[in-house]
Amino acid sequence: MSSNTITVTLHQLAKMIDHSLLHPTMTDEDIVAGLQIARASNVATACVKPYLIPLAKKELAGSDVLVCPVIGFPHGNSTTEIKVIEATAAAKAGGNEIDMVVNVGKVLGGDWDYVKEEIRQINEAVVANGAILKVIFENDYLQSQHITRLCEICTELKVAFVKTSTGYGFVKQKDGSYNYRGATVKDLKLMREKSGKDVQIKAAGGVRTLDDLLHVMSLGVTRIGATATVAILEEAKKRGIGNELVEVSFKPMAEDSTGAY
Repeated sequence: MSSNTITVTLHQLAKMIDHSLLHPTMTDEDIVAGLQIARASNVATACVKPYLIPLAKKELAGSDVLVCPVIGFPHGNSTTEIKVIEATAAAKAGGNEIDMVVNVGKVLGGDWDYVKEEIRQINEAVVANGAILKVIFENDYLQSQHITRLCEICTELKVAFVKTSTGYGFVKQKDGSYNYRGATVKDLKLMREKSGKDVQIKAAGGVRTLDDLLHVMSLGVTRIGATATVAILEEAKKRGIGNELVEVSFKPMAEDSTGAY
């Protein structure tokens, strides 16, 4: 089998996806429509803001789509105490998987004791309430040494997932515009290499096509954050991916970028 093929089923692809419902302008009506998509697509989770956990539980009741609230989102700048309270409340309210954002300034400043202690406290609170934790690095702000150290910390603390990005970590570019790369091939390879075998990898930000999804799967990624869920799964059906395992080829992404934004 060539390096640009992978064997999958439609169910496997759907269960790779956290359907993202995190844009700040989304109304409750928008959220309900998104939750219906998550349910119909049978994805892994619907990723929602904490105040939406009751609505998500109601709309997803009877399905096996889990609720994934985010905390400290998107900038990770709340105090550790508040993050722990928010994570605990989210888990107790019915959040099955909790996505948190690290304190990026502390990471960049090398205050690793602070960073580790914060992740430890949040992870313990989440696990104690029957949920699992995904730690968002926001890689666009970081260098490879920061990503490596975060992976080592999360491995030591037995965190369930490490995650590339929020999808909202916009960086000012040389032309004055704000954009982000999100989950790059280079960073995903590094995260898989530097994380322990029991730590899963979530790619978020820019994984917009079936080819993108298949490529990150081939790198060892087990979950993606996506808004383009319907388009990805419809394309999979068109390419003959169904209930039985099938080998499919994919167009690889560039080393330092993901799909179109």
